[in-house]
Amino acid sequence: MKRILIAGAGGQIGTELTTHLRKIYGPENVIAADLRDCPTLAYDGPFEILNVLDREAYAALVRGYNVDTIFNLVAVLSATGEKNPQGAWNINMGALMNSLEIAREYGCALFTPSSIGAFGGDFPRDNTPQDVVMQPDTIYGVCKVTGELLGNYYHSRFGVDTRSVRFPGIISNVTMPGGGTTDYAVEIFYEAVSKGHYTCPVPADVYMDMMYMPDALKAIVDLMEADPQRLRHRNSFNVTAMSFTPEIIAAEIRKHIPEFTMDYAVDPVKEQISRSWPNKLDDTCAREEWGWSPDWDLASMVEDMLRAVRAKLGKDQ
Repeated sequence: MKRILIAGAGGQIGTELTTHLRKIYGPENVIAADLRDCPTLAYDGPFEILNVLDREAYAALVRGYNVDTIFNLVAVLSATGEKNPQGAWNINMGALMNSLEIAREYGCALFTPSSIGAFGGDFPRDNTPQDVVMQPDTIYGVCKVTGELLGNYYHSRFGVDTRSVRFPGIISNVTMPGGGTTDYAVEIFYEAVSKGHYTCPVPADVYMDMMYMPDALKAIVDLMEADPQRLRHRNSFNVTAMSFTPEIIAAEIRKHIPEFTMDYAVDPVKEQISRSWPNKLDDTCAREEWGWSPDWDLASMVEDMLRAVRAKLGKDQ
């Protein structure tokens, strides 16, 4: 990677990925692009307003900056997508197809994240293997499965260097998530610090895979820098760092905030989605093919999140 374009840079992953990649590859070599103005991303490197559904404008940026690697992070997430499935399909697949075609035309490598939302139907919920039949129950999941298949197709048919991981829920102390089923695992920290109480929209007994943002950024870079000869599962690798229920993460938070309480107002849409996903992924293929290994577990993540959220809210102890 020498000249990088991040499409959808203003989202939860993109905001932190932009900063992370600029530290590694140099600010001038990482171009952030988003539909909305993002002054913080323009502070130390190039930023462009871009509607990725405008193929000509998208291609012009790739040509103008001599881009060799594209990160397509544009997506309408799971819970939000169910409110307008047609709109979610149009945005998610439009962004993907334009990214694939531009990568093919200009010889770029392309990273497009998949998700645990791609799973669904009858499959092993515990230690879910890399290769299973995927029949998701959401338009977001349908888009992700389609994206994995298209990524493989563009690699085998046109030689495009497509790579992807199936991200679990991502927990960040910098940017709030936007419309995902796993959002509770971020919201709970802000509510615990500011109010000492959280009302959870996900059932108490539902396990879901999660990952702290530093590990998500590490996974992206490690995969994109991996020797292509070692990659058998390009689109897309299972990756995980931890799996827990709302009760488990609440108990971990109480080790630091003993008075913290939690009750439930379960969102039926989020319940249906969360129960259709894996309890825990088997990420053996990622470990074997490009050396994946997370640095953060539940205890270390909770401690660091509480420290960061307290500082952010002005409640340092």
